[in-house]
Amino acid sequence: MIDPKLLRYQPNIILEKLRNRGFTLNIENLNFIQEKRKKIQFEIENLRHSYKNLSKIIGKKLNIEQNYKVLKEEVFSIKNNLLIKNHQLKKIQDKIKNIVSYIPNIPDDSVPFGIGYSDNKVILSWGKIKEFKFNIQNHIELGKKINGFDWFTASKMSGSRFVVMKDKMALLYRAIGQFMLDVHTIEHGYLETNIPYLVNTESMYGAGQLPKFQKELFYVSTVHQKKKNNKYILIPTAEVPLTNLFRNTILSEEQLPIMLTAYSPCFRAESLSYGQDTRGLIRMHQFDKVEIFHITSPENSMSSLDKLTLHAEKILQLLELPYRKVLLCTGDLGFSAAKTYDLEVWFPAQNKYREVSSCSNMSDFQTRRIQAKYRQKKTKKNILLHTINGSGLAIGRTLAAILENYQNSHGVVEIPKILSKKYMYGMKFLN
Repeated sequence: MIDPKLLRYQPNIILEKLRNRGFTLNIENLNFIQEKRKKIQFEIENLRHSYKNLSKIIGKKLNIEQNYKVLKEEVFSIKNNLLIKNHQLKKIQDKIKNIVSYIPNIPDDSVPFGIGYSDNKVILSWGKIKEFKFNIQNHIELGKKINGFDWFTASKMSGSRFVVMKDKMALLYRAIGQFMLDVHTIEHGYLETNIPYLVNTESMYGAGQLPKFQKELFYVSTVHQKKKNNKYILIPTAEVPLTNLFRNTILSEEQLPIMLTAYSPCFRAESLSYGQDTRGLIRMHQFDKVEIFHITSPENSMSSLDKLTLHAEKILQLLELPYRKVLLCTGDLGFSAAKTYDLEVWFPAQNKYREVSSCSNMSDFQTRRIQAKYRQKKTKKNILLHTINGSGLAIGRTLAAILENYQNSHGVVEIPKILSKKYMYGMKFLN
């Protein structure tokens, strides 16, 4: 969540920044509720003070002429009032928390203003787009011809937006993930981390997934779990558990930056997607992804974002897949992001670029929720850390891009050289 002090002391600036990203905050309503909270807190403090003083009089019998029965009745009345006021305070605090929880992050000053996708800024384009002298097939058609995808059986087992991969296709899928992990751990210096795929609501809240995206998540519970707080949620991205590794921790400055990577399945309802996006590997309910994650000091977070993005780009370059790097405008930013670069890979069958990675600086938006700090050497103060994350990359979309970019006129797919020898046992073609 954003710093409440910014809303208190710089309301006009913050409201304008939020409007730039398409979010309107009713600050008058929020201030009204805050004033109610302050009033009740003041009343509670007065009641506590009275309760304490009267308890002393009764306990020490400081005034023997006092009617202790009346005093005891007064103490009992104060105690009841305290219960009522504390209940009222809790309801108001929950209401404030709910309002604040829906406020998105503040865009960084370097983010261009815009309404949506068409206002994003292309930073660079890499790689040569192939010219095909035959009818291009999309990855769904190629997968069917190669007999690598079984959509029908997956649909019988689980419903739409699931797939069964077979034989060489399954091997290539696994190889892509292993290749990504090797590059990030061996060449880029990330610490590989195996994380839980089921998390609690607190973890989802800490990563900024709840309450905003509650309809996009899959919830899991067993028969014997009757309490609401026993409900698990399948992770939509490894960003969630990686972020929560640092919940309620204070790191030393010497430990920074910390760079982690994790290979995990991701589960998303994708209820808002429709049309062509629902076909193939683009928007699945279950897919695999290699996540890359940094946690660092505020002054280093933007350089860390650039570094992390270059690491994701390196994967596309090694696979020789044409892509472009796009700086998202204010109106296209994700809920928790202060700044985002999207990497979009070329899909020849669609004659367009499709996002394969989003690399974002979350600033202190997540760390304020999870209370992750570091001890600053110079000031001896505990400062909120910054989190940076991205896909390095989404494996299904990367596979789809390989199939389409490496196809030939016979429907045979060449395997990228970087994968062929080391990860595919010398196999050169998928057919």
